[in-house]
Amino acid sequence: MPEPALRLDRLSVAYRVGAQDRAVLRDISLDIAPGEAYGLVGESGCGKSTVALTVVRYLPRNGRISGGSVMLDGTDVMRLGPEALRELRAKKVSMVYQDPGKALNPSLKVGRQLLEVFEIMGLPSSEREVRTLEMLKKVRIADPRSVMQRYPHQLSGGMQQRLAIAMALASDPTMLILDEPTTGLDATVEAEILDLISDLRREFGTSILFISHNLAVVAKMCDRLGVLYAGTLVEEGSTRDILAAPHHPYTQALLRCLPRGGQRKQHGRLNTIPGFLSMPGVQITGCPFAERCALADERCRTESPELRDMGGRLVRCHYPDRATVAPRTEPNDAIVSMPPTQAAPVLRITNLSKTYGQGDHVVHAIADVSLSLMPGETLGLVGESGSGKTTLARMLLGLVPPDSGGAIELDGKPLAARLDQRRDNEVKAVQIVFQNPDSALNRSHTVSRIIGRALRKLGGFHGADLSTRLDELIAAVRLTPRHLTLRPRQLSGGLKQRVAIARSFAGDPRVVVCDEPTSALDVSVQAAILNLLAELQVARAVSYVFISHDLAVVRYLSDRIAVLYLGRIMEIGPSERVFEGPNHPYTEALLSAVPNLDGTAGSRIRLSGETPSAANPPQGCVFQNRCTHKIGAICETSEPPLIESGPGHLIRCHIQAEDLGRLQRQYRASARSDLLPRTVQPGPFASRDRVARIRSERRS
Repeated sequence: MPEPALRLDRLSVAYRVGAQDRAVLRDISLDIAPGEAYGLVGESGCGKSTVALTVVRYLPRNGRISGGSVMLDGTDVMRLGPEALRELRAKKVSMVYQDPGKALNPSLKVGRQLLEVFEIMGLPSSEREVRTLEMLKKVRIADPRSVMQRYPHQLSGGMQQRLAIAMALASDPTMLILDEPTTGLDATVEAEILDLISDLRREFGTSILFISHNLAVVAKMCDRLGVLYAGTLVEEGSTRDILAAPHHPYTQALLRCLPRGGQRKQHGRLNTIPGFLSMPGVQITGCPFAERCALADERCRTESPELRDMGGRLVRCHYPDRATVAPRTEPNDAIVSMPPTQAAPVLRITNLSKTYGQGDHVVHAIADVSLSLMPGETLGLVGESGSGKTTLARMLLGLVPPDSGGAIELDGKPLAARLDQRRDNEVKAVQIVFQNPDSALNRSHTVSRIIGRALRKLGGFHGADLSTRLDELIAAVRLTPRHLTLRPRQLSGGLKQRVAIARSFAGDPRVVVCDEPTSALDVSVQAAILNLLAELQVARAVSYVFISHDLAVVRYLSDRIAVLYLGRIMEIGPSERVFEGPNHPYTEALLSAVPNLDGTAGSRIRLSGETPSAANPPQGCVFQNRCTHKIGAICETSEPPLIESGPGHLIRCHIQAEDLGRLQRQYRASARSDLLPRTVQPGPFASRDRVARIRSERRS
């Protein structure tokens, strides 16, 4: 057997807090073979990122290895001197962090940051810009020369993530560590990035440690899977086997949290995992999952289970055969009522546009968008990064003024374009829950002060009324009084997002814009937040504009869905009609790119052509240069109108809905009848000659 690319041998890590060492990792042992992709999953706080940081010796100052070793390509990483460690990080191992905003230098243009990678590699200056442009194109960044001249804050979260991935892949590393690399990416770009990573793995034999909350992405990318809980490896084995039939109750509970099979809020609550992950450093007696496990007995609470081998599957559980019979932890009753159909819209926007100046160019971020939002309704907003979703959200909030000619109405009355021109009751009527609560919450304030300030400013509460209202609000978002004295840094990601939701509801808003509120959360916390949003919607008759790249989440929560592309609505309609089709060709491509838990993405449509820039959109239909169903010159010369294909369902396409449906059925039928796999996914030791032969057969 070849030497493992990465070996962790009984690795234990602790953080020094106050005068105590708090254990974060406990006796972790795992191997990653050359060319193998290994997935690491688990809730926030279980130690996944600490594993990644330990491998490259990026632990914070208060972190230390309290036991075990880390071997990378046969080298003990802990024994390397400064120069050898710098060489290792520059040429052998690369890492993509979850938050690209913190990984990129805010004072340098992004082009300079990527050029620096090739400078360190020793490339001649004449080649550096060429290679930089190539990498930006590979990660699907449109107009790369223009992007190179921007600072990180001038890019969307998805574009920042693509840039971070480009920097990591530029050095052709032998070990690639990916810590939530696709969090901010839409389905089509995510699929392209994952294909790029897979190609690198096949071409150079790159080993991958893939950390993710997205179990479907892990299923697609990884050969083996490790499940962490409270710093302990509780299950390990073949990814396919674990996701098909988990043997540990925790793994089973994670899978049950996912909205699957077209599940919607009308069908009932999502399952969740009760309780909370134990705090780092807590002395654990027995099984670490016992307090949250529906199957636990006295033995589980007093006797620590060993990691046992069950025919190639490692499981740390006293009763590994019982996982499949664990009961639900949430009642399955539906708590959500449908929004009224005859009521007047709570929010209406008409002919809204937004253009920005960028050098000699004009960027059309939003182009003539009109839509309405009913009381108690959730409107899902989807589309690729840069499609205009966040710009539209900022205009609704008054943070960005629209161009002249557009209008926003709240309850039938004009709403001022700028936040500073809105009355207090209008400000509190439209609120937002941001994607990243770390950036949205003041780290120096307690939870009580953060929510209390919002209650005073938006709700006008003071004294005893404020205290009473604060207690009601934290109970509504499933927080407890003990959380009020804590600061954001002392809370998990899910708890921080609950605080952000409580703050947005402080003034009893009519509309809440949810901008990727669950993308940074693990699946169990995501399920709890989605249940919470659905419950609050019914209890308070609030409407949501829900922005997300996760189409399964959008399908679960949304009553209607609008699909944006280059600032234009390409399709809008009831959720199930949009998902079931016929679809706009762009919607069809988005849906086809979503991976499944069986490791496939179905009959995925690979869009041809360059991703156009909003500064120079194509003539005619803006999607025509990438469309799989383009019919001729009319697509290149005439922009199609939004045409109703069914009750409340509109599609912006020159092709009639019935013809789109026929074309899409034909495509799916041809994909199913294809004898060759649509994507070659050899194992970690597959012959490159075999890969080349399959590709040759496919071409012929």
